[in-house]
Amino acid sequence: MRKKVVAGNWKCNTTLQEGVELAIAVNQLVAEKGAKDVVVVLGTPFTHLTSVISAIDSKRIGVAAQNCAAEAKGAFTGEVSASMVKSTGAEYVILGHSERREYYGETSEILNKKLALALENSLTPIYCCGEALAIRNAGTQNEYVINQLKETVFQLSAEDFKKIIIAYEPIWAIGTGVTATTEQAQEMHKALREAVAEKFGQEIANETSILYGGSCNAKNANELFANPDVDGGLIGGASLKAEDFIQIINAY
Repeated sequence: MRKKVVAGNWKCNTTLQEGVELAIAVNQLVAEKGAKDVVVVLGTPFTHLTSVISAIDSKRIGVAAQNCAAEAKGAFTGEVSASMVKSTGAEYVILGHSERREYYGETSEILNKKLALALENSLTPIYCCGEALAIRNAGTQNEYVINQLKETVFQLSAEDFKKIIIAYEPIWAIGTGVTATTEQAQEMHKALREAVAEKFGQEIANETSILYGGSCNAKNANELFANPDVDGGLIGGASLKAEDFIQIINAY
């Protein structure tokens, strides 16, 4: 049975002190209210990883970096390698987020390098895919997003593909307050699962967690997570408030 996952993506928010305080609050709420077999992940800035990991119960909560370098090591000033991320105790890394693609020019070629390095270092990639509004309006969203997978994670072996989590993020719904309808979310998640089945077989498709990542919050999480092919969420702004985040975690 595939895992239910709720991962917070803090993006470029919180100072180190604020991040640790937030992590402690989430940890306490998860301890008090439980997580109902949901895998909980905090995606923190690089500067926070070690301190957040020290502040939480790793049996209850995992920690993700929001990115990693496309190179293993070397003269790449400012970059943080997958091995560096792993050395902090982090278990996950978010790759391919639309903001990385749009603002920093990350291509499928770059992401393939990052995927390989993440997997070499036993990190679980939370791999993002999604379409802009123009593509949605043109009605070609399914083909576009599936092609993103074909160019990247579908290049992996079946054994490596089983180690990843997919996060579908309709770009037109990120930070806009607009959320895909439950029907739109289910349609895309179903299409992605069918594409996985076509590539790797139905058994692997049935075990692949596919998260929704577009303005999911405490008010709409129940409805979104009720869809049979939505296995949780990659949560942005709502993960910055512990009380909101625990409501999303307990939306199942």
